[in-house]
Amino acid sequence: MARPLPSRTAASRSRLTILLFGAPVLVAIAAIFLGVSHVAPADVLAALTGQGSRQANLIIGDFRVPRVITGILAGIHFALAGLLLQTITRNPLADPTLMGISQGATLAVTLFLFATVYGSAGGSNMLYQLPIAWLPAAGLIGGLVAGGIIYLLALRHDLGPLRITLCGIAVGAVLHAMAIGLITGWGSARIEILLEWLTGSLYARSWEHVLFLLPFTIVGLAALPFLQRSIGMLRFEAPVARSFGLDYRRHFTLVLMLACGLAASAVGAVGPLVFVGLVVPHLARMLAGRHGGAVIPLTILLGAMLVTTADLVGRLIGQADEIPIGVVTAIGGAPILVILLRRLP
Repeated sequence: MARPLPSRTAASRSRLTILLFGAPVLVAIAAIFLGVSHVAPADVLAALTGQGSRQANLIIGDFRVPRVITGILAGIHFALAGLLLQTITRNPLADPTLMGISQGATLAVTLFLFATVYGSAGGSNMLYQLPIAWLPAAGLIGGLVAGGIIYLLALRHDLGPLRITLCGIAVGAVLHAMAIGLITGWGSARIEILLEWLTGSLYARSWEHVLFLLPFTIVGLAALPFLQRSIGMLRFEAPVARSFGLDYRRHFTLVLMLACGLAASAVGAVGPLVFVGLVVPHLARMLAGRHGGAVIPLTILLGAMLVTTADLVGRLIGQADEIPIGVVTAIGGAPILVILLRRLP
């Protein structure tokens, strides 16, 4: 008996799956081969094997490769954090910015630069190497503290999605106002590095940033299989989740901690990237369709691809005066978000 031919829908979905898995790899390869400084393809390949010239090894091994890997890891962090926050708050517009995590990191970085660089330099605009190397850690701490404040405020009034979202908006607004007030009174001649960080950028990201993000990536991806059932149950109201035997508060706390850790580490490393955590989960759900188990893998792939693509576009268009990645994601993400919102019920 002849075997039935696969349906057109199944074939289309298979091609889409192959494309989604291959596209991030192709974008990453393009980001390594293309850039402001022209390096011949043969020299790029030689540099990747450690056999290139000194200049090629410097450009590829010390600049482009760690920059691409940092973008991939940051994209994964932002996208997963957005997915987790949207799930547990049952709010399709939730992302690290809405929950106050990005604002907490912004205030922490602002205070850190003010206190350790300019505040101790006697009016000098020089940036010392040590404080700049500690910027990701400062952003991480600020984001985690903001997430902790929001959690404690929501804990006092039960961990309802609406309450925790409102707490995030309120705390984020206060932290943002404090950061802007400090920046405004600081003086325009002293905030270049801060403004670059605020727009979101992969400029000058190095292997130190990769090593900073990698532990959070490993822990986050390793925790997902153990929390998959919890994530699925947290989509429902607390009484429904408890009826399935879920310890709602404990699992809500674990998922929120994971989302805060991923978001805060990414913001600390590359700055607050707009729309990545907001748009990518919706794209993943749309592409997954009825296959709910594919949402998390698609979120990971799309997050990595979106950030890497945006960085490549900013480099190629801006050339020496590259366009910050946050500007590209904002310009490209806004129309995508409008289209996605029209598809929401």
